[in-house]
Amino acid sequence: MFEKVLGLPVHVLVVHAVVVFVPLLVLLALAYIVLPRFRSRLDWAVAILAVVAPVTAWVGVQSGEALQARQIARGFSGEILDKINEHAEYGQMLFLLTLGLALAVILLLVATSGHARAPKLPRWTSAVLSVVVVALGVAALAYVWLTGHSGSEMVWGTTFE
Repeated sequence: MFEKVLGLPVHVLVVHAVVVFVPLLVLLALAYIVLPRFRSRLDWAVAILAVVAPVTAWVGVQSGEALQARQIARGFSGEILDKINEHAEYGQMLFLLTLGLALAVILLLVATSGHARAPKLPRWTSAVLSVVVVALGVAALAYVWLTGHSGSEMVWGTTFE
């Protein structure tokens, strides 16, 4: 299921979605935090990205595992397999960070919604959740870079000749 689409590895296609949606989630979540007067305009976009970003990261991990298994079956070993494993570890951590970020963002949306059905939480809850969102956002961005860089280094090497 996660191996090929139209003859291309799914992983090669889906990583571009991860590189777009995870940073976009971080950016809009930060805007939601620092621009409270725009929250009513940002909340749906942030909520949608809190679902889409971890799903794309998960598909990236699953398709990466399928590609990794295919490369091992083709006889990849040694240094290149070590690089593939390192890239896979970065990707797995990126997924976990993105999932945590999404959950924190959703909790922040609920805590700041002011909706009658939302539980009445202590005032400090939104501040704590904001700090968690920022911390996870920074970590997620770092792992987007680490994962993407390690993947591109594998494919393209250190120079783009």
